[in-house]
Amino acid sequence: MQYAKMQAVVCHGPKDYRLQEIQRPAARRNELVIKIAACGICASDCKCHSGAAMFWGGEGQEAWVKPPVVAGHEFFGYVAELGEGADEHFDVKLGDRVIAEQIVPCGKCRFCTSGKYWMCEVHNIFGFQREVADGGMADYMRIPPNAIVHKIPDGITLEDAAIIEPLSCAIHTVNRGEIQLDDVVVIAGAGPLGLLMVQVAKLKTPKKLVVIDLVQERLDLALKMGADVVIDPTKQDAQAIVAGLTGGYGCDVYIETTGVPMGVTQGLQLIRKLGRFVEFSVFGKETSADWSIIGDRKELDVRGAHLGPYCYPIAIDLLARGLVTSNGIVTHDFPLERWEEAFALANSVASIKVLLRPVADNLTGN
Repeated sequence: MQYAKMQAVVCHGPKDYRLQEIQRPAARRNELVIKIAACGICASDCKCHSGAAMFWGGEGQEAWVKPPVVAGHEFFGYVAELGEGADEHFDVKLGDRVIAEQIVPCGKCRFCTSGKYWMCEVHNIFGFQREVADGGMADYMRIPPNAIVHKIPDGITLEDAAIIEPLSCAIHTVNRGEIQLDDVVVIAGAGPLGLLMVQVAKLKTPKKLVVIDLVQERLDLALKMGADVVIDPTKQDAQAIVAGLTGGYGCDVYIETTGVPMGVTQGLQLIRKLGRFVEFSVFGKETSADWSIIGDRKELDVRGAHLGPYCYPIAIDLLARGLVTSNGIVTHDFPLERWEEAFALANSVASIKVLLRPVADNLTGN
């Protein structure tokens, strides 16, 4: 079936993104086409746009991104077309509001077959792999058969629905920290992910929840969302404050979500011996640290956190129950035509979460 053209933000290479008219996708067997309601701009989108090596390779490493590809992985939308068998395959119907997890797992590698699908060896993620996983910065988007799809209840607002993907990542990251009732937890970075982690970590009821950031407005928001103590390390002695909260030992759990090298080295200083260091960030450049701190000095448990496996239903439930909110986090939205302005704002401290939204008639299931 042939459709009219649609608008999309297409990645052709580092600093080469273009608003284009491309063919609207068609649903094949066990596939969906969704009408995009909103697509958030992630820090990883900004770093991919700027040419970060983890996306584009270099020094013998192959590029992971496969352009030209429609950008965007923080999307949700309405089922606009069902391919043959797709209604039963995904348990959805026309008009349903849905979201697909970021990764399109191959289903065949050792990680997929053992239930660790988020670490799929092939690792196709929406918005980065041409045709296989074109993204959501477009009017419409194709959802392939091996995608993992979840329905979104009607009571969840557009802004809350738009943060389901980052909230799922936040839940997975906080769970990796195994927060206990008597823990002092430090979250470094109060951007969109950090503020969602604050809300999730607060639900774990730690002894003290500390947030570190350089932007006062974000620290104020962190306090509203459940932080007990906030620190601007350019104005306050973070190590002294954390030491004062812990009898001089250091924090039990440190969650790094700044995406800058200082967030790592700071955490190695603030955390106690035998502490749990959780690394979430996507970095734009290589980070160096004294690894003797990890082993010889503190015997730390260093844990990575990637994507939001098995966390989408939890995220949707927390939003439906009003236990987590996008209020104050979603700060701006733009039409696709203003994507350049949106990216620039998303890559600054003048915003927290920026959304791209297609034209007005794209925002309902009709």
